[in-house]
Amino acid sequence: MDYKIAFFDIDGTLVNDEKKIPQDTIEAIAEVRRRGVEPVIATGRAPYFFERLAQQLAIDSYVSLNGGYVVYQGKPIYQHPIPRADVEALVKLSTEHCHSLVFEGSSAFYANSEIDPSVQTSVQSLKVDLPGYDPDYWTKEDIYQIFLHCEETDEHLYQEHIPGLRYIRWHKSAMDVLPADSSKAIGINAMLRLLDLSPKESIAFGDGLNDKEMLAAVGLGIAMGNAHQDLIPYANYVTTHVDHGGILNGLKYAQIL
Repeated sequence: MDYKIAFFDIDGTLVNDEKKIPQDTIEAIAEVRRRGVEPVIATGRAPYFFERLAQQLAIDSYVSLNGGYVVYQGKPIYQHPIPRADVEALVKLSTEHCHSLVFEGSSAFYANSEIDPSVQTSVQSLKVDLPGYDPDYWTKEDIYQIFLHCEETDEHLYQEHIPGLRYIRWHKSAMDVLPADSSKAIGINAMLRLLDLSPKESIAFGDGLNDKEMLAAVGLGIAMGNAHQDLIPYANYVTTHVDHGGILNGLKYAQIL
C-alpha cells in the first residue's frame, strides 16, 4: 500500500519512559518526510504539552487532546470541546467525592485545587509544568479534556453517571475525561477528509488504551512492543519496544522505509 500519512502517539511511542525521543526515531521521522509521507502527532496531550517535541521533529500537524483539537500545518481544522453542561456536572460530582480536576483548554490548563499531591504526581510524570489554579476556568474557555484524579477503585463513582463523558485511565491516580463521542480516530478522520485521503492511505502507531480507535481506524495500525496488552487486539502488527527501534521497525514493516 502506498501510504500518504502517518500518525504517531507520543508517550510510550515517540518518547520512552524518560520522555526522550530515541535517536533512531528522530532519524526515521525525518526520512519518512523525505519520502513524501506526512508525519502527524496524535496524542491525548494538549498542544502546550508537546511544543518542544513537535519542534524537535519539525512536525506542525497534530491530533491533540484525544481528538478534540486538530491542527494541520499550524492551523486549527477541527474542534470538539466538552459540552459545558457535562463539565458542570463533573465539577459537581467530583466535588462531592473530593477528587481534583485539571481543566485543559486549547492554550492553557488549570486545576481546581491549589495543593493536591495526586495532581502534582500525575502531571509531573508528563515532564511538563504544573497547572495554574483557577477553579472557574471551565466557565471562561472551551474545555477539551479534563484530568480527573481518582484511584481505579473509585472509577465506579463516575462511569455511566454522566452519559456525555467517557473516561480513559492513563495514570494510577488520573483519568482523561473527554466527550463520549470523541477519540483520536474522530480527529484523524477530520484531517483525512481535509486532505482527501482514505483511511487505507494512513498508518498509526500507539501503545495506550486511548489508541484503540485510532489503530482500528487506519489502513495499518501498529502497536508498540511496550503497548498495553488490551491494545494488541486492535493492531494489525506489533513492532518492537520504543527503546529498541519500535518506530523504525514499524515503518520498515509498512514498507515506508
